[in-house]
Amino acid sequence: MKKHWIKKRHLIDYTLYGLMGIVMALVLSALVYIILYIIRSSAGFLDFSFLIRPAAEGGIFPMIVTTIYLVVVSIAIALPIGIITAIFLNEYSVNSSPIRLLRLATETLAGIPSIIYGLFGLLVFCRILGFGQSIIAGALTLSIMILPVIIRTTEESLKSIPDSFREASYAVGATKFQTIVHVIVPSALPGIVTSAILAIGRVVGESAPVLLTVGLTRNLPRSIFESGRTLTIHLYYLTSEAVNPDDFGHAFATAAVLVLLVLIINTVTKIISAVFRKNKGNTV
Repeated sequence: MKKHWIKKRHLIDYTLYGLMGIVMALVLSALVYIILYIIRSSAGFLDFSFLIRPAAEGGIFPMIVTTIYLVVVSIAIALPIGIITAIFLNEYSVNSSPIRLLRLATETLAGIPSIIYGLFGLLVFCRILGFGQSIIAGALTLSIMILPVIIRTTEESLKSIPDSFREASYAVGATKFQTIVHVIVPSALPGIVTSAILAIGRVVGESAPVLLTVGLTRNLPRSIFESGRTLTIHLYYLTSEAVNPDDFGHAFATAAVLVLLVLIINTVTKIISAVFRKNKGNTV
């Protein structure tokens, strides 16, 4: 009877493993097909000059600069706030009404459609605060949008740190603040880095809030207080306003740059997380 039960369990395990393998193969096949299709469609248009030419000459250099500006400013605003909030929720908070309200607010922010963020940014940052359509207005809007990603990921990383780390730090006379700064946060760095990279990926891929707050200007922005056009918005307008075959070629070349950027971000995430975990293992 016992052997029969073991064989049945092994059969179920193998079946589930097989299903997971099939699903994984389908996902990888779809990803490879999309990437190959984009690269094939962008052939003849994607080269180094395409990356450094101004928009008036068919290049995307101003869009790359605008995208970099938007990513850097958004992360500079949201990352410190998100990390501090996650530390407070995990290390200092108790299960009280204000804390439950804060968690509810974070979950609600994560579920709001991006177009609502765009309308909010257009009203508050562009009009009430007087920034107009500019990179800073878009960055402030996106920083609010990516806060739930940073808070959740960082908090889960902090929760994964064993209590023995805290107890050992207290045992040698460290205060709670010193324990957090010198023990907890360094141990949670892989998760914090992951949250930052995920937030960067979302900023790069957003279009609706960027369209409403940053604008459509194709000129090279000289500061974050000027309008611009990101790669995603440029891709949208290349496809919606295409009048000749070259426009679609430039659109696919822009899409290839975006896909390459996302792949680089994900690869860097894996490498940095692996390095931090290795260093953490060597110090334990």
